Amino acid sequence: MKTEQMTNVAAELKSKIENKTACVGVVGMGYVGLPLAVAIFDAGYEVLGFDVDPAKIECLNNGTPYLKHLGEDFSKELATTDRFTATDNPEALKNADIILLCVPTPLGKHNEPDLTYVLESTKAVANVLRKGQLVVLESTTYPGTTRDEMLPILEATGLVHSKDFFVAYSPEREDPGRKSESTQTIPKLVGGLDKLSGDIAFSFYSQVIQHAHLVSSAEVAESAKLLENIYRSVNIALVNEMKLILEKLNVDIWEVVAAAATKPFGFQAFYPGPGLGGHCIPIDPFYLTW
Repeated sequence: MKTEQMTNVAAELKSKIENKTACVGVVGMGYVGLPLAVAIFDAGYEVLGFDVDPAKIECLNNGTPYLKHLGEDFSKELATTDRFTATDNPEALKNADIILLCVPTPLGKHNEPDLTYVLESTKAVANVLRKGQLVVLESTTYPGTTRDEMLPILEATGLVHSKDFFVAYSPEREDPGRKSESTQTIPKLVGGLDKLSGDIAFSFYSQVIQHAHLVSSAEVAESAKLLENIYRSVNIALVNEMKLILEKLNVDIWEVVAAAATKPFGFQAFYPGPGLGGHCIPIDPFYLTW
């Protein structure tokens, strides 16, 4: 009986995803959540944008852009369509079949991972959790966060994971200002807390993103996001250190990088600059210290 019920709940959700009748709630209307909400809207879904900042909600409802790199056209469309709703009322999330958490994961005062936003958002979701919902964390975090921190909060409702609701992790890969890629064209990693959750999440993202890549677990996806950002961090630091050394030797670092880049394997070109920047790159290495 349990297997049959689980199958029915999952099948109904997958059907909504495939038919694009699912309502998708995006928690966090910042530089990650808003472009994702637009991509989901463009894919044909009804979208519910939630944020605790009433100023953002007012901008969205008035069609006023507040993320300049996204342009203005989408703001006006979202403000005038029936398929997008912006709200600061968490109760509205009960209407969403899929809930995506796109919230900050900063550091604490001792440079330790600070999951405050993730946990508070998860509690808000738990307050409205119902059968047939998929909850996905997109925030960069350490391996095990989705399973060890989020899942217990959701299961405390009395609903059962993989029977009544489903949980997955799919890391955001936004690079604000990069014109060569968009939310739709950047490949999307997807890992479920179990196979069924992963399959459902993969089914959804495949409707929105050009290439979704399913991995075996949420922990693999969480680890992959840390690896790619730490890789970038280390190489930015390395090339800047090389520049300092080569300056003392009167050697042009730019020519050196170009020369090294002629090797067709084992090298990826990084160039000198002001150093680590943005929200993620300077912070993410510390997420291995949990």
